[in-house]
Amino acid sequence: MTEFVTSADGTRIAYERDGEGSPVVVIGGIFCDRQRTADLAGHLAEWFSVINYDRRGRGESGDTRPYAVAREIDDLAALIDAAGGSAMVYGHSSGAGLALHAAAAGLPITRLVLHEPPYGPDDAGSRSSARALAERVRAAIEADREGDAIAHFFDALGLDRDIVAALRANPAMLAVARTMPYDFEVMGDFTGGIVPEVLVRAVRMPTLVLAGGASPDFFRRTAERIVRLLPDGAEALLEDHDHDAPGEVVAPVVARFFAAADEVRTSGDPSVGALTG
Repeated sequence: MTEFVTSADGTRIAYERDGEGSPVVVIGGIFCDRQRTADLAGHLAEWFSVINYDRRGRGESGDTRPYAVAREIDDLAALIDAAGGSAMVYGHSSGAGLALHAAAAGLPITRLVLHEPPYGPDDAGSRSSARALAERVRAAIEADREGDAIAHFFDALGLDRDIVAALRANPAMLAVARTMPYDFEVMGDFTGGIVPEVLVRAVRMPTLVLAGGASPDFFRRTAERIVRLLPDGAEALLEDHDHDAPGEVVAPVVARFFAAADEVRTSGDPSVGALTG
């Protein structure tokens, strides 16, 4: 059942709650509404009370202009308040970037998982490429050319032309395409898209950074760098999986990390094992 919270600027944020136990908030990345994160949320709901939400401008959530990362932090604050005043948080891709901002801002997050935040290398060429892509996407959105914005993004990832042509016409992506610049703002791409060292060093809660063994190398290098900067950080590798690792793979790893600070309900699923053991 869809529920709503009201953020500090009056924007209504839609979410669903599933499961029992300590609260966990799931944050999706670019192109994601809560339907895209429902698989992971469902698996985590075996042990936790999971809040899976539509980020502003997506799904059933509202939006208020002008956009600012601080508004999305306020959205998360309202959700955590609805969850009981504190929560553990999982963020995927640019959703991990948003989770990092929120944790550094002092939101009552007790444990944090950052799953492949897509910060780029800190060299002139990479910073220039990140800025150029962000500007191309923003210009296309401002000109109401959502399909072009989608194509710019996936062209930059090196996808085949036929795949890009299909994606730029995908109704689900077109429905959320106007929020693409929000993710670029979150990741700092307009200024180069590198690991925000000041933010990372400000994160005080225990934090797990996930990377996929089959993902591009930069994800693992980024994870390693973030862990070195974190006051209380650890890294885990999802062997044989890439950026789109399924919920059944991600959830047990996340649950074990969260369970280190909490009692969770046991599961009969032998692939999960005794999370509290």
